[in-house]
Amino acid sequence: MTSEVRRLPTGFGRLWTAQTVSSLGDGVSHAALPLLALTLTRDPMALAVVAAAGTLPWLLFGVLGGALVDRWDRRRTMWVTDVARGALLATAGAAAALDVLNIPLLAAVSFLLGLGGLFFDTAATAYLPDLLGRDPALLERANSRLRGSQTAASGFAGPPAGSVLLALGRAVPLLADAVSFALCALLVRSLPAAPRPVPQAGESLLRQARAGASYVFQDQLLLGLALRPAVGNVAFLAVETVLALFAHDRLGVDGLGFGLLLTAEATGGLLGAGIASFLGRRLGTGTALTCTALVEGLAILGLAAAPNPYAAGLALAVCGAGMGATMVLGPSLRQTIVPAHLMGRVASTSRMLAMCAAPFGAFLGGWLASSYDVRTPLYAAAGLLLAMTAVTATMTSNRRVEAALRAAAPAGDPDPAESRHTVEARAV
Repeated sequence: MTSEVRRLPTGFGRLWTAQTVSSLGDGVSHAALPLLALTLTRDPMALAVVAAAGTLPWLLFGVLGGALVDRWDRRRTMWVTDVARGALLATAGAAAALDVLNIPLLAAVSFLLGLGGLFFDTAATAYLPDLLGRDPALLERANSRLRGSQTAASGFAGPPAGSVLLALGRAVPLLADAVSFALCALLVRSLPAAPRPVPQAGESLLRQARAGASYVFQDQLLLGLALRPAVGNVAFLAVETVLALFAHDRLGVDGLGFGLLLTAEATGGLLGAGIASFLGRRLGTGTALTCTALVEGLAILGLAAAPNPYAAGLALAVCGAGMGATMVLGPSLRQTIVPAHLMGRVASTSRMLAMCAAPFGAFLGGWLASSYDVRTPLYAAAGLLLAMTAVTATMTSNRRVEAALRAAAPAGDPDPAESRHTVEARAV
C-alpha cells in the first residue's frame, strides 16, 4: 500500500498528545526554573550552574544512554522515565512549599530532568519508526506535527504559563509540570507495543555505544545530518548569547519588543515545520536540506544588517522557518534509513554532538562581541552556516538520500524515491 492512501495510526495520536502535554510542561519549567533560582540567589555563577546542569547528561551520558535505549523496551522506557520525572518534580514542589528548596537541590533537579529527557527523547525517536512502519512520507508528516506542537506548547504557551504559575507560589509550576509528566506517562503506557530490540550477544555496553557512534561517523549521509545541528548550534548560540544586547543597543527595542522578536522566530518555526513535507516532495529531501541551510545562513546575515526591528523580526522568522523544516526533514530521514537495533545510539550520538557544540557557540558569541562589536557574532554565525551548507551539500545530496532509502527498503517494497513522486503526482 502506498503512502498517499495510508493514514497515521491511532497510536500516533496518543503519542502526539503525550508529547504535546510534555512539551507544555517543559515550557513551564523552562521559564519557572530560572525565575525560581532567582528567588533563591543573585549570584550569577549559581544561576549558571542551574542552567548548565540540565545539559550535562547529554555531554556525560549521551552515547551510553542511546546504547541502553537500544537494549530496553522503548515504550516502557518512555513511560517509566515520565513517572520518574513527575515524582522528581512533585518532590521539588514539596520542598518549595516547605521552604527548604535551595540552589544545590534545584541544580540536582535540573540535572535529573535532563537525564530523563535524554532517555525519553531517545526512546521516542527510536519508537516512532516502529509505530509508523518506517514509512518515509508518514514519518515526515508525523515529525511535522510533533515539531509544530512542540514549538507551540514549549515556545508559545509554556513560558508565559510558567511565569503566571510562579506568581501563584513557588511550588505551583513544579507541581503543574509533575502533573503533565503523569498524564504523558498514562498516554504512553496505552500505546501499542513495539518489537523489542534484539540483544547483541557478548557485547559490552561500551562496545555497543562505540558501535553506534562509529555507524554515524562512517556514513557520509548520517554524518552530514549530524553536522547540521552541531554546527548550527555553534552559530545559533553565538547569536542567542548577544541577541538581547543587539536588540537593545542596535535596534532600540525594550523587553516587550525583544519578546516579540522571539515570537517571530517561533512563528517561522511553525511555518517551516508545516511546509517541510512539501519541500521534501518538490525538491527532494537532500536538496531541501541544502536549501534550508542556505536560508538559515542568509537570514542571520540579514539579521546582522537589519536597520530596524521589523527587518530583524522578518529575518528571525525566515531563520525559524529554515530551522523548523530542517528539524522535520533530518530526523525523518534518519528514522527511515537507520536499522531499528541502532536507532537509539545513532539518535543520541547526533544529539550529543549538537549539545556539545552549544557551549562553544555561547563562548564564541560573547568573545566576539566583547572583542569587536555586537554585530560581529551575527556575521560570524552567518559565515559559519553558509560554510556548513557548502560542506554538507554533497553529504546529504538527493543521490545519497535516494541510495540510502533504497538500501533501507524491505525486499518487495516499492522504491521510496518513486513513491514520493507518486504521492506528488496523485496530489496534484
